[in-house]
Amino acid sequence: MNLLRYAIYRLLTMLMTLWIVSILIFIIINLPPGDYLSNQIAELRATGQEAAVEQAEFLRREYSLDQPLWRQYLIWAGLAPGPNGFSGLLQGDFGWSFEFDKPVSEIVGGALWLTVLVNLAAVLFVYMVALPLGVLAAARSKTWVDYTAAFVGYLGLATPNFLLALILFYYGHKYLGLPIGGLMDPRFEGEPMSWDKMQSILIHLIVPTFVIGTSGAAAMMQRLRANMLDELSKPYVETARAKGMAPARMLAKYPLRVAFNPFVADIGNLLPAMVSGSVLVSVVLGLQTIGPALLAALKSQDQFLAGFVLMFVALLTLIGTMISDVLLVLLDPRIRYEGREA
Repeated sequence: MNLLRYAIYRLLTMLMTLWIVSILIFIIINLPPGDYLSNQIAELRATGQEAAVEQAEFLRREYSLDQPLWRQYLIWAGLAPGPNGFSGLLQGDFGWSFEFDKPVSEIVGGALWLTVLVNLAAVLFVYMVALPLGVLAAARSKTWVDYTAAFVGYLGLATPNFLLALILFYYGHKYLGLPIGGLMDPRFEGEPMSWDKMQSILIHLIVPTFVIGTSGAAAMMQRLRANMLDELSKPYVETARAKGMAPARMLAKYPLRVAFNPFVADIGNLLPAMVSGSVLVSVVLGLQTIGPALLAALKSQDQFLAGFVLMFVALLTLIGTMISDVLLVLLDPRIRYEGREA
């Protein structure tokens, strides 16, 4: 019951934080002078296209861009009525993309689940690689296993993602027949999900998952190794060894459980870091994720599209943080979630 109360408390905190983040996002995307339509109106007037200017002015009124900034935020969030009544984020209306001339929901609709899929695959790759290598490097400290793992880790941290993407593009296609670019075969785009389409997506996921997850796996492996070495030097480990406990059982029961805490805590940062860090990779690999859309929106000051994508990344951050907090409570009994220690 205490855990349930803690989970509800974290959920309410997450919603409050998301509201504050939405205000900051709206302020930041409106910091540059002007907006997409005002810049377009200035260009149209410079070229004498008055008819197009009237249409742009109509769009400014239609999407309340002629209102004070505070009222624009309330309408965008769905907290105040606009020209079409209450129609904002809370009502599921993400706004209009002036850059692509279509609703934001149509642009990000298919890209959202592909973005989540790519980054979940990358997160699984990070944990599947970092956990065994980090533990093995610590257990075999100062041996060739440790040095090899360290070399692989430093290589992963030092290699730029876009360069790794280009290398895997070429050699993966040349020697392994892996597809080049995209997250599925073009003939499956816009088609309902089927077994053939799923197979195509899984094959196309190989290179992006490796590229996006490499640096994260390298950093997490080094961190886990350092935590494990710190725990292995403590007296309770020597006591367990003196009692004749099997090394594998001793590692899993005591040092790994304690060293695993930062590993779990990283869930909150890993998902948004993957999304934001994969923007350039998505452009290089031609992935149908929200990364290229965010880049285009920021360049053209397409505020509704940029605002929604940033809100999506913020939501991933908060969800990941909430999951990691709850898992930490379950993992480590020393962490309390009542009273002052909550």
